Amino acid sequence: MRPFTAAALTAVALLTALPAAAFELSSPDVSDAAPIADRHVLSGFGCTGGNVSPALAWKDPPAGTKSFALTVYDPDAPTGSGWWHWVVYNLPASATALPAGAGDPSKGLLPAGAVQGRTDFGAPGYGGPCPPRGDAPHRYVFTLHALKVETLPLPADATAAMVGFNLNAASLGKASFTTRYGR
Repeated sequence: MRPFTAAALTAVALLTALPAAAFELSSPDVSDAAPIADRHVLSGFGCTGGNVSPALAWKDPPAGTKSFALTVYDPDAPTGSGWWHWVVYNLPASATALPAGAGDPSKGLLPAGAVQGRTDFGAPGYGGPCPPRGDAPHRYVFTLHALKVETLPLPADATAAMVGFNLNAASLGKASFTTRYGR
């Protein structure tokens, strides 16, 4: 057996020293650089937006990811517990994006098997921002969870808190970004 050359050892050291790619969630429609556009704002509760969920894309999930779950949460809602705007789980590991409008259950734009959980609006599907008039702009935290299970075995009417408990128990990692909206 021949010994490794110094060049080969250096190459191995460089390759093993490279950091793992970072799990990342992004959107061409919303970002932390600008307020959420009216197209994505709720149509109701005194708001007159389009209530269209933004397009989302992700890359570099942790090794071993078997499914994903997506949550959109407003920690600034004047409820004492925040407000869940969108909950989606059982997204297949092969998924890398959701198109704009996927949060409308009537459109069927989610991958097969994905489930939209009940939000704090009382029904499944995306509900856009609509903070009270006069409040400082609220934060909307979009989080994609990489899970070590293919599905979360939850009842159809599971609350966002129940989904959150289960996805945190099965989490391999998460990627998120925060955007804002006020009126």
